[in-house]
Amino acid sequence: MKLSQIRALVAVAEYGNFSEAASELQLSQPAISHAIATLEEELGVPLFARGRYGAILTPAGERILFYARQAIHHLEMIQQEANLHRGLHGGYVRIASFRSIATHLLPTAIAKFNHQFPEIAVTIIERLSYVDVEQTLREGRADIGITYLPTSDEFEAQEIVRDEYVALLPPNAEIKNSQITWADLAVYSPIMLACLPCGRPLHHHIKKLAPFLNTASDIQEDSTIVSMVNQGLTAAILPRLAAIPIPPGVQVYNLPVPLERVMAVAVLSNALHVPAVFKFVEMLKKFDFQSLAQLA
Repeated sequence: MKLSQIRALVAVAEYGNFSEAASELQLSQPAISHAIATLEEELGVPLFARGRYGAILTPAGERILFYARQAIHHLEMIQQEANLHRGLHGGYVRIASFRSIATHLLPTAIAKFNHQFPEIAVTIIERLSYVDVEQTLREGRADIGITYLPTSDEFEAQEIVRDEYVALLPPNAEIKNSQITWADLAVYSPIMLACLPCGRPLHHHIKKLAPFLNTASDIQEDSTIVSMVNQGLTAAILPRLAAIPIPPGVQVYNLPVPLERVMAVAVLSNALHVPAVFKFVEMLKKFDFQSLAQLA
């Protein structure tokens, strides 16, 4: 069944004869007759009774005409929706991100974008880690993702913000110097780390520089870890954005050897995207996330 056959059915039904339907569709009368004849053959029922007074719908034709008009309407809606997405006067942008960026940075960027393009809907798809974000992009369930650098060649990625890892100590911790040492942290056992895979760079960092530290990463929620530190149960090392809001009593220190996570906006390489997606990516690349992160 072809779209041309559906259009021919509707036109002949509306004009009551083949010649006027052909004129409306800018086709020849034989082409319209052939379209109707082949449709009747495919369906196995006559749609029109032909006579000297034109073409009259059969009972089957009347019922089928109802669905044919619905099909034409839905096709027009499909085209209309596609037109919206081709421009910047409608459509959707789906961005996948892990919690810390989704909570503290993206809403401000989205608000700015919505001010410029109010008819484009932007939604956040929150994922546990950058690994999940990248998989969401691969599966086509998001248009844009926030991930770590470096990433694989299957993505086009550009840095947008850097976030340092910090040590969080309980309110009653006594540190002699302004800068803590790995030995100061070793007093706490185990030290809570960001869960894998988001904490993978940190795990490698500690394994290389302070392999004697007893660490654990079995808690997924960063807020839970911060709460445990606040209650004096442990110390922790987390990205600063993942740790905030940090309770007033919790002591925050730079690591003995600094470490930061480099985050980027990414899309699938060679993927076909609507203009709204490209416009949002362009805005993210120019957005001053670093200043926003420092204020958070």
